Amino acid sequence: MTPQALKTTISQGLLSFPVTDFDRQGDFDAKGYAARLEWLAPFGASALFAAGGTGEFFSLTPADYSAVVKTAVDVCDKRVPILAGAGGPTRTAIAFAQEAQRLGAKGILLMPHYLTEAGESGIEAHVEQVCKALDIGVIFYNRANSRLGPAALARLAERCPNLVGFKDGVGDVEAMVKIRRALGSRLAYLGGLPTAEVYAAAYKALGVPVYSSAVFNFIPRTAMKFYKAVASDDAETVGDLLDTFFLPYLEIRNRCAGYAVSIVKAGARLVGHDAGPVRAPLTDLDESETAQLDALIKKVGGE
Repeated sequence: MTPQALKTTISQGLLSFPVTDFDRQGDFDAKGYAARLEWLAPFGASALFAAGGTGEFFSLTPADYSAVVKTAVDVCDKRVPILAGAGGPTRTAIAFAQEAQRLGAKGILLMPHYLTEAGESGIEAHVEQVCKALDIGVIFYNRANSRLGPAALARLAERCPNLVGFKDGVGDVEAMVKIRRALGSRLAYLGGLPTAEVYAAAYKALGVPVYSSAVFNFIPRTAMKFYKAVASDDAETVGDLLDTFFLPYLEIRNRCAGYAVSIVKAGARLVGHDAGPVRAPLTDLDESETAQLDALIKKVGGE
């Protein structure tokens, strides 16, 4: 898939990030992960991101990463495009991204460089070096301590033809409007705030109609129903699902840092697709929180 073909793919439909399966010892469970992808692939996501944030990229060893991406490509390649997360310091991000390209991933989501704070010029250089080390398309994830403004993105877009996407995980409306006005159709734009459904209608109004859904991991039919309602301006269905599921879901998710991942794994377990525990330093939901999530899932039909 060329970078431009990737851009076309991610410019429409719903995207998602499968959780990564671990066994009870915390080791990667390739068989369980393959079964998960077999289950999710037919539900209609435009692309799936292996080893993304919800897939606990930040806790994967290089060997884990290779196994996760290879499994995803082997299972899904002919049915739904597989993109891969990559992040960390520049040379580490390049190593992960090149491995994903070698294994057949169609593109890279470039996640933050993590702890070290950096000026915008340094982040710009980081993105450029990753892009120029690859032939496949790259999506920049604007989040946490890795943020770029319109001028830096315009320079990168000119120098890096394979930079094809901008995923926003910040929620700064003013910055998003400036970026859309400055870059126009040069990039594909994705909503990437945690539990993106809550922001989906607002982002669509900003010219960002595509987003990634974490809950697709355990209620894929509902996730697709919500996406289609947003796309068709069905405000009644959007409002009903926000009130019935998504806003109460946020009440649980917001109780502990890191629950944006943990709650998704809990949901997968509750619908019969257990992905095992999260890896430290994340923590799993407690029994009371899991029971509350179970009640919410049942309200939307369990899938």
